[in-house]
Amino acid sequence: MTLACGIDFGTSNSSVGVCDADGPRLLPIQRGATSVPTALFFSFDDNSTTFGHEALERYFVREPGRYLRAIKSVLGTKLFEETTQTRHKRHSFGEIIAAFLRFMRSAAGQNLGAPPTSVVLGRPAFFVDDDPRADAAAERQLEAAARVAGFERIAFQFEPIAAALDYEQSVNAEEVALVADIGGGTSDFSVVRVSPERARSSDRRQDILGFTGVHIGGTDFDRQLGLARVMPALGLRSPLRRKGLDAPSWYFFDLATWHRIGFLYDPKVLTEVRGVLREAQEPEKIERLLRVLEQRKGHELLAAVEAAKIELSHADRATLDLDNSMADISVEISRAELETAVADSLQRIRSRIGDVLRMAGLTPDQVSAAFLTGGATRMPSVRNCIAAAVPTARLIEGDALGSVATGLALDAAKRFA
Repeated sequence: MTLACGIDFGTSNSSVGVCDADGPRLLPIQRGATSVPTALFFSFDDNSTTFGHEALERYFVREPGRYLRAIKSVLGTKLFEETTQTRHKRHSFGEIIAAFLRFMRSAAGQNLGAPPTSVVLGRPAFFVDDDPRADAAAERQLEAAARVAGFERIAFQFEPIAAALDYEQSVNAEEVALVADIGGGTSDFSVVRVSPERARSSDRRQDILGFTGVHIGGTDFDRQLGLARVMPALGLRSPLRRKGLDAPSWYFFDLATWHRIGFLYDPKVLTEVRGVLREAQEPEKIERLLRVLEQRKGHELLAAVEAAKIELSHADRATLDLDNSMADISVEISRAELETAVADSLQRIRSRIGDVLRMAGLTPDQVSAAFLTGGATRMPSVRNCIAAAVPTARLIEGDALGSVATGLALDAAKRFA
């Protein structure tokens, strides 16, 4: 019986993998799906807590409750020390993350015959950019949550290294690969020497030529697109009657940030926004904002922005319709506008690829393959950014939502054999 697993606890989606005599495989977690949204819904009707696809569905049928998403983003930040209200109870983010990991462990157990007791958890190169102490705290926080969830033996592997282990299964000769794992919250890069022979080694440290990352991912692209094309219609940069003052910008930045939306539903914030409405020179815009907050439609609004971003991965234009119950606006967005909105983030991604190549002591033309994983690599502008950084490398698209979990399963089999 396999009681060791690898868990890719992602900002947007999460997966579980195991490895046995037949090789690595992803486990179905919910309704046959091997990847589930990293989301929770606390119902106000029956006081239940649901996860993944079910959490998403209960929120979008507008059942009364509290919806949380992108909870990984709070690790290592000051927000982790706060609590969040779910009707009659306040929960710490440590408890919330532990609850989600417990759900993943239980779902894995239904497939394995018993819940796994050992786990390799994926982690980004940096949970928090340029702050080693916060980064170390984030790993400790995640380990503590995993222990509360029931895991006894806990190890960590860098997500881009795990993706490299998955890619290595497909190579038939030695090569140097750039692994780009661009998920919901982070962009991580590794340069790894891979080959069928090296795959049999239990110690691969000498094959990792360099790795780094930056706290940029799909949720940042959602935020940037929302701020550029949607939030102005809700009052971003909207003037007040007092000369030189605009509506407070933090409302809109929080409304465009998945893990901060819930804080806008605080009665004190709603009272403050009503005061802004009385002072607004463009009251119809602030009325839209207030309607979104009063009806707790923030996640629904940002999900519409995310859907437009995804549509622009295969179309030149997308229409974002927010009906009268939400904001009563329709916004047409072009792929060029999306690329403009995320241009600074793409430049930072390009810069980090240059950094990891310098760490490895390589020039771009010495990289033979670029292995892409993570949902954000589906964006043409992201793929073009990576291709420009290593122009002679073959671009290979892995399982966008499963490569990391597969690699973590391979790692778990060696660590806990």
